[in-house]
Amino acid sequence: MKKFTFTLLLAVIGCSGFSQIDELTPEEKFYRDSITHLNESNAAIEASQLAYNEGIELFKQKKYKAAAGKFAASITNDPKFTPAYYNKAVAENSAEDYKAAIKSVDALLALKPTYGKAFFQRAKAYQGLGDYLNAEKDYQKSIELNPKNDKAYYNFGTLKFMQKDYFAAIAQFTKVIMLKPDDAYAYNDRGSCYRMLEKYTEAVADYEEAARKNANLAFVLNNIGTTKTKLKRYQDALAAFNRALSIDSKFYLAYNNRGVTHMKMERFDDAVNDFTKAIEINPSYAPAYSNRAGAYFKKGEYEKAKKDADKAIQLKPEFADAYVNRGNAREMLRDLDGACKDWHKARELGSELAKQYHSGNCAN
Repeated sequence: MKKFTFTLLLAVIGCSGFSQIDELTPEEKFYRDSITHLNESNAAIEASQLAYNEGIELFKQKKYKAAAGKFAASITNDPKFTPAYYNKAVAENSAEDYKAAIKSVDALLALKPTYGKAFFQRAKAYQGLGDYLNAEKDYQKSIELNPKNDKAYYNFGTLKFMQKDYFAAIAQFTKVIMLKPDDAYAYNDRGSCYRMLEKYTEAVADYEEAARKNANLAFVLNNIGTTKTKLKRYQDALAAFNRALSIDSKFYLAYNNRGVTHMKMERFDDAVNDFTKAIEINPSYAPAYSNRAGAYFKKGEYEKAKKDADKAIQLKPEFADAYVNRGNAREMLRDLDGACKDWHKARELGSELAKQYHSGNCAN
């Protein structure tokens, strides 16, 4: 966003020679009225500029709703000032007021029909509303008008990822990389597409390239760790999680995922310690309780396992893995009816493991 300033030079005539309006000739009246109109117009433009610049400052302070209000005031004073419409939409998107952003872009496009950045902002608003069809159309239009806008390709890629169209997402992230070879986020997100396609080797390659582009992104290192765990490269995974935590010591996902890797290596005490650390940082993170329940189960501490599974279910009532883990603990605590109920619930929620347990141990 750029501030706009306007320098206004006015020629003002003295009218002291005229004692009454009626004494003005038609030409003089026209001149007088023109000056009045010019002064009014200039005052409106000055007010528009002031409101616009105030909006910019509020936006910098992340006061997005207030900024949108100032841009609206700028538009009221100067209805043809297109930057105010655009930045109003940006502020509204930032405030997650997507419907308002769409209206602002509609008004802007009525004045400037081929403004590619406007289509980009409207696409973001449609995406925020979950209207993927219209979002896709606007991203395509934005790219058509500005083929070098890497942000449009990037957002289009995230849209395709959300729709689970991973091959299409890969194509968009690849275009970002072609335009912006040092974009660590594009490499990371393309890696996530490969991971969803279970192409773990390709995923690791992209994640590691992202880490080379920017060594301080803890989430990238976490992604390297989780993918290397999938490849059973456990020591390499632990090294990646350790690096992530050296960057962000409060990164509870990395603690949780490192705990999962310890579980794979049958280091159950280490796993419990990591899950506990994740819970200390984020007491509302249900997967850490469920995973710690699994670790306690492996240690033979079934009451603790059940207690943690109870907490996970309390936090996330539709969490299939937590029902599986509580069912396992109940089975060992001689509560087979309770175990069967939990496995049945987990089975309803889509757990294949629960289906096996339920089929093998329960009457119906």
